[in-house]
Amino acid sequence: MAKILIIEDDQVFSELLVMHLEDRNHEPQAATTMEQARQILADNVPDAILLDQQLPDGFGIDILKEITEHTPHPPVIMITGVSDNRLAIQAMGLGAHDFIRKPMDEIELETTLNNALKSHRLSRQIFAIKGDKQYQIDIGQIVGDSPAVLEICKTIGRIASRNAPVLITGESGTGKEVIARALHHHSRRTGLFLPINCSALAENLLESELFGHERGSFTGAIARKEGKFEQTIDGTLFLDELGDMPTSIQPKLLRVLQEGSFERVGGTQTLHSNARIIAATNRDLKAMVNAGHFREDLFYRLNVVHLHLPPLRERIEDMHLLTEHLLAKINVKQHTTVKHLAENAWRRMKEYQWPGNIRELENILTRAAVLAPGDTITLDLLALPGEDGQKINDTEETGQARPLRIISLDELEQEHITAILAHVRWHKGKACEILGISRPALDRKIIKYGLDL
Repeated sequence: MAKILIIEDDQVFSELLVMHLEDRNHEPQAATTMEQARQILADNVPDAILLDQQLPDGFGIDILKEITEHTPHPPVIMITGVSDNRLAIQAMGLGAHDFIRKPMDEIELETTLNNALKSHRLSRQIFAIKGDKQYQIDIGQIVGDSPAVLEICKTIGRIASRNAPVLITGESGTGKEVIARALHHHSRRTGLFLPINCSALAENLLESELFGHERGSFTGAIARKEGKFEQTIDGTLFLDELGDMPTSIQPKLLRVLQEGSFERVGGTQTLHSNARIIAATNRDLKAMVNAGHFREDLFYRLNVVHLHLPPLRERIEDMHLLTEHLLAKINVKQHTTVKHLAENAWRRMKEYQWPGNIRELENILTRAAVLAPGDTITLDLLALPGEDGQKINDTEETGQARPLRIISLDELEQEHITAILAHVRWHKGKACEILGISRPALDRKIIKYGLDL
């Protein structure tokens, strides 16, 4: 039996919670305002608190701050209908035990509450140190209200202020850098967020980018250069495509993680770095370790906290919010006015498997938006691969099935780049902006597909 304080202004929902808790032999007490909750807390500290966000005299997050300023404090479970991932991150960062969205089921509530009560019993024997500074940065790019996205946001809230390395895994295009930036912005670090793609540079250039080099250390090294580890003072270094890091560089990275020290290429002076390392990969590092292609000790040093991002096909329920968010961004960037999708286009998008994930979704929507004659994206503008924009066995109003058209991802990319170049009349700068790639990358693809012939 436990004393549970319910801070909820919805009378019906509050009464349901009271009845549910009484059936399980708890002692619930309800408050409908922040002021009433403060009065109850001044007289008696409960074993757990169920807290809503929207209250008549303020916001639940504010009273959460007041509660968690004291150590020890009862576990707080935020239960809210507010669909804002930033709130989940902020609540977990402030010390909430958990965050539940309405509507919820009884099993979810009971499991979460039992875990909170168990944690509270153990916490009475432990003194925990908690920081008193909370950064609130707008990271609207984390879009979605699926359970998977909520869990990711809660984890960000829990670990953002720590210094432990984080390994983010997931397929290409799932938004790994977005999550890395969120971790940095919600941390207490005041330095820069510096990303580096481990697959984009040759081995000697990657080593120089990371650790710097001395003048004359290799051909072309005409002056001393500071590397990312020197530049990242009290900041975060994001190592993207970690699985492509050459094995020759891995021991030097391991040393930084173990000792915080390194030397520039061709140098003898020992330098120090306090950068937090966040790494990301779409490859199976454990399998690479077993195959001898990645150092086992480095893998465990980086894999202190592991965040796995699900592919878009496993969170289709987020498709509406993602599409809305991306189209708003595209309209600003491309000066388009797209507001709608035709019903059959929307249906096709939900049925498609999205092997390129959110990056592919953004590219497809960008292409459709810049080619759309009005404010609506039609099925033919999507040009999704495999079926000429049409689901297998789907029919037009005439009842005739469309023929199946299967193409590779390379063919899709070629068609997409060709269409964008035609749209911007071969203005390569504008094409790079739409495609989200560099000028050299565009030139390579033009040569690869023979588009300049």
